Order: sequence, then structure tokens, then C-alpha cells
Amino acid sequence: MNYRTLGRTGISVSEVGYGAWGIGGVQWTGGDDDEAKRALNLAIDRGLNFIDTALAYGRGHSERLVGEVARARSEQVFIATKIPPKNLQWPAQAVALEEAFPEDYIVECTERSLRNLGVETIDLQQFHVWHDNWVERTEWIEAIAKLRQQGKICHAGISINDYQPANVIKALRTDQIDAVQVIYNIFEQAPNDELYPVCQELNIGVLARVPFDEGGLTGAITPDTVFPEDDFRSWFFRGDRKQIVFDRVEGLKALLGTEAASLPELALRFTLSHDAVSTVIPGMRSTKHVESNIACSDGRKLSREMLERLKAFAWDRTGNW
Repeated sequence: MNYRTLGRTGISVSEVGYGAWGIGGVQWTGGDDDEAKRALNLAIDRGLNFIDTALAYGRGHSERLVGEVARARSEQVFIATKIPPKNLQWPAQAVALEEAFPEDYIVECTERSLRNLGVETIDLQQFHVWHDNWVERTEWIEAIAKLRQQGKICHAGISINDYQPANVIKALRTDQIDAVQVIYNIFEQAPNDELYPVCQELNIGVLARVPFDEGGLTGAITPDTVFPEDDFRSWFFRGDRKQIVFDRVEGLKALLGTEAASLPELALRFTLSHDAVSTVIPGMRSTKHVESNIACSDGRKLSREMLERLKAFAWDRTGNW
């Protein structure tokens, strides 16, 4: 496992982290708690030391699983979690801050996460959505300061709205945010335009999420793929998107070879090839996922030539998702 520094936090994190949404037991079908624990333990055995979860994942179930495993290990495991918006609106809308993140609510959710995780301090507490219209308000800053002073959190971050990578830059310039989490993959390359240069300028850590585009970039999605109605992917791949994804992935297959032997490897190596990225956090619900993903942490990045060819696969989905 290779390690990178999580921006100005100074924390050395595994460049492949663990995305724990899928083990929450809600919105993702086919999960199993025992297999999730095996996967988490195997990941730590392989050198992974960063896990990203959230209070909203299975109404705390993901946090409880992560906490149970992490507390039983002798290795240091850094845990990031998130505060859901009080109005439960994903993505965040241009509403008043108190509708999404009033000060007492931020503190209350953090205390709930601490209980779920069974720890005294959260390494990275994040806002689960964000709108830069809130920057001028001070309540969120005061809540973060209070939690830091009380030793309940070490660092603060923002999980950026899907396909809105620039909708956080004002917040980053307040000097209150240590890390951001953003969708970054072969299809979604927009963070390169504005976000990543600012993160590098300000030494902000970057958690790159959804490297496989919810499975689309693994080659597992075909026009005939069917998901249960209560599975998040039945919404994500709605309409003609399975066909569109399938057609795009067929084009990617022509690029496989010496730099990446499979589509998942190509997808992970793409995300890890940007110097702004501190860690990539693929969802890993099984030991099989752990083995294949961590195998990509060998320090090898895609060539400039390959990255240039992959620019043609960028897909502007602003306003369509």
C-alpha cells in the first residue's frame, strides 16, 4: 500500500481508502454484515488506514460496523464521517443555512456519530452536502470550532454535491475546511478545471469518491442489467443511461493493455493519477473487491498519453442527475 498526505492535516493516509456507503444496508442490495467485516479487516491487513462513512448510511449502521472493526484493531485507522442535512435534501439547495445545518444540529449529529463509532474523537467530520451561499454565515464555523475545542473532531471537511465541484471554493477560502470529497472518475473529470487547482494552492486534502461511477466503469452494466427497485442503482441507471454507459465503456475497452489490464484497474489508476488526490474511496462490500482495488496501489500512474486519450470520455452530466 502506498500512502499520501491528506492536505494540511498532515495525516498519512492509504491512497486506497474504504468507502462504507454500501455496507450500510440501505439503498444497496446484496450486502452482508459478516462479509463487510471480513472485507474491512482484510483491507486493514493490506495496509488500508482510511475509512469514509456517514451518519446517513443505513441510519448509522455503517458507522457501527466501521467502529466495531476499527476498535478491535491495533493499527491506527483514520475515520471520516458526515453530518446529513437536516432537511434531507441531496444535493443541497440554495436555502437558509438553518434549514440544513443549524449549529445545535451539527453538534447533535456529531455526538450521535461518536456513539455509533464508539470513539472519543472523529478524525474528519464532513458536511454531507454543501452550498457556497452559506459561507457568509458564522454558525457552521462556530459549531466546528466548538467541536474542535471539545476534542470531538480533529478536522473538518465538505462532501461536495454531485457534479458541482466548484460549489465549495468560497468555503475553502475561509480557512475552515481541511478536506473535500468529490466525484472524480473517467466520466466525471470536471474537478480538474477549478477545484483541484484551488485544493493544491491551499493544501486541501481530496477524497475522490465514485471512481467506478457506481459500477458503470467496471463493465458490469449492460442494457439488460436490472436492479431491485429499492437499490440506489435502479435510479442512477434509469432511462437510457445503461445503454449510454455501455456504449462508452465499449470504447474504453480499446485502451486496455500495458497500462491497465481491466476496466476497474483503468478506472482506479485514472483517479489516482492526479496529484491533488489524497485517497480514493471505492465502495468495497466484499473481500474480492478489497483484493482487486488494493492491488492498484503500487505507485504506478497512467502516462500523459493515456490521460490525454481519456479526456475524450469526460461526460458533462450537470443538471441531468
